[in-house]
Amino acid sequence: MPTQCSAEQFAFGTAEGRTVVAAFDGGRVTSDAGALLLGATDRALRLVERFAACFADHRSAEDVEHPLATLVGQRIFGLALGYEDLIDHDELRHDPVLAAVLGKLTARRTACAPLAGKSTLNRLEHAPVGEVTRYHKITHDGAAIERLFGELFLDAYPTAPAKIVLDLDATDDPLHGHQEGRFFHGYYDCYCYLPLYIFCGDHLLCAKLRPANIDASAGALEEVARLVAQIRARWPQVRIVRRADSGFAREVLWT
Repeated sequence: MPTQCSAEQFAFGTAEGRTVVAAFDGGRVTSDAGALLLGATDRALRLVERFAACFADHRSAEDVEHPLATLVGQRIFGLALGYEDLIDHDELRHDPVLAAVLGKLTARRTACAPLAGKSTLNRLEHAPVGEVTRYHKITHDGAAIERLFGELFLDAYPTAPAKIVLDLDATDDPLHGHQEGRFFHGYYDCYCYLPLYIFCGDHLLCAKLRPANIDASAGALEEVARLVAQIRARWPQVRIVRRADSGFAREVLWT
């Protein structure tokens, strides 16, 4: 009997009186329907809108296929869905759910996909500070991005709490190549970066990428001072407690 390779559907029995079949006539489908929940959350927080406001777009408006907010949102939602690599977006740019969440179901040009591919997003990620070139016309404000973490934290509270605890931590980010700033760290026994994090409960207030050939507390004083000033501007009476492990036991941080 010759092999039949033209089946349009397969039956898998019944469930509660309904026939269960696998078919191949559904058109474009997605495996990331959870993005709809992310979109609903973002509409409440306005995270993408506020993050996009930290960038400046110097492209010619009439020639733009993918608006700045769409690019930023596409990258954020992609990361949240587990797509860390930009090359993933060469497929995701056709994803119907991601397009629906970002409000861009169709492209202006017939030769384009609704969303951006890896090359366009790469130019966003390499946005220079203040400098505009032919291939980099989107710039970012680093200080505004840092402030946004604090603003999102402050906005999460309807009223000022009596006390908050700032947790400082340095941890390893292992490296498997010869990236710039790569050093061997004796404690973690690997080549790595040594980023600085500051949390308050579940809220991330600061994330600083650093090389591993520095003291764990390097730069912590400046970041704590910046955050305390931002918090005090909104909550002048709140008690602020700093908490950290022995790597931050430096007199300058506790006086």
